[in-house]
Amino acid sequence: MATESAAARQAKESLELAFQMSQILDTGLDRHTLSLLMALCDRGANPEALAALVRELSSAAPPTAAASTTAPSPKAASLFPSGLR
Repeated sequence: MATESAAARQAKESLELAFQMSQILDTGLDRHTLSLLMALCDRGANPEALAALVRELSSAAPPTAAASTTAPSPKAASLFPSGLR
């Protein structure tokens, strides 16, 4: 139980630190979205491909949502290291 508690505390602290950095960088990501992206990275998803996906989805969002000024790359990398889609 103590190990699970320590792991949960560390995960919460990691998410909080990532969220603070996200706020400083003005990414527009909320804690829930950020935690999902972190979980995908933990499971082997390609972080650069996830970033490209977030940029693409942000630019396609309605005008009221925060939109990224950076255009996605024309050829997005696979989310997973093996190249599977």
